Amino acid sequence: MTGITISKGGQAARLSLSRGKALNAMTREMCEEALAALLAWRSDGSVAAVIIDHAGERGFCAGGDVAAVRRSVVEEDGSEGRAFFLAEYRLNHMLFSYPKPVVTFMDGVTMGGGVGISLPAKFRVATQNTLFAMPEGAIGLFPDAGAGYTFARLPGRLGQFLALTGARLDGAECLWAGLATHYLDSAAIDEAKARIAAQPERAEAILSELSATPPPARLAGNADNIARHFASDQLEDIVASLAADDGKWAGKELAAVSAKCPTTSKVALRLLAEGARREDFAEEMAREYAIVCRMIVRSDFAEGVRAVLIDKDNAPVWNPARPEDVSEAMLDAIFAPLPENERWSAFAG
Repeated sequence: MTGITISKGGQAARLSLSRGKALNAMTREMCEEALAALLAWRSDGSVAAVIIDHAGERGFCAGGDVAAVRRSVVEEDGSEGRAFFLAEYRLNHMLFSYPKPVVTFMDGVTMGGGVGISLPAKFRVATQNTLFAMPEGAIGLFPDAGAGYTFARLPGRLGQFLALTGARLDGAECLWAGLATHYLDSAAIDEAKARIAAQPERAEAILSELSATPPPARLAGNADNIARHFASDQLEDIVASLAADDGKWAGKELAAVSAKCPTTSKVALRLLAEGARREDFAEEMAREYAIVCRMIVRSDFAEGVRAVLIDKDNAPVWNPARPEDVSEAMLDAIFAPLPENERWSAFAG
């Protein structure tokens, strides 16, 4: 069993993440199986919409299986780790460019790779169970899976805030931020799926009809703070701005930013600055693939996964440890194109 259940019902096809013990963390096999199914459904006249959800009671998707990627890099030659990101990014791109409407139900933990299979969907449904975050900075990676494109388009420097703090948003905050298109009570999800399968052409109307009124978005109260403190594309400026504010909120976010890998944070800021100008999502995925191939072999990645997922001491030792020691030359090397024969390409099917 790969951890993904593929089915069809009515006029909708369905990808259900079913690796519950691992919070549905995506593996290479899951990405490749999803890709193959989407390719088949693309030309299947009986499929008018695609639903992505999770089986069981545990969260939607906690991300990619980064522990397996770390093993590939530390114990082997890293090729399996690169193959995972190749497949994952191809899946992200296929969802972004898919010719039929995709509806993702983010009914639970939606982090990392889970964000990557949610934000490219046409319809993104949050609930009272949604817990959304891109926490890659804590493990020496960067917000990827298309976040360089999607986060760059969020208003008010929200993308930069999410990338640098790893902030966790609930469903109401996701709707307010534009990360979700609809907010439903989780009790209405089964009805939504059944009605969409029966009338896929009414998917948007069905989701609107079943929408619930969310509670106030707590993040909205700090929108001005976010826009002001995270206005710069330079990490040192953001840290200085937060440090100069003696408010409780600024102190909390300064601690969050300071705990993340400095190289990761600088990579994220440059990636989002580029992504705001990028028009081609495939170009974004090629760029992120080049970056991730270099980031997973850095000591920060092995150290971050160790601290968060293996030893769980949450005390990583970053190298470099200070933002000012991450030079532009280091970033240029990380962002440099891969050799022609190693570059990412979209799924060719």
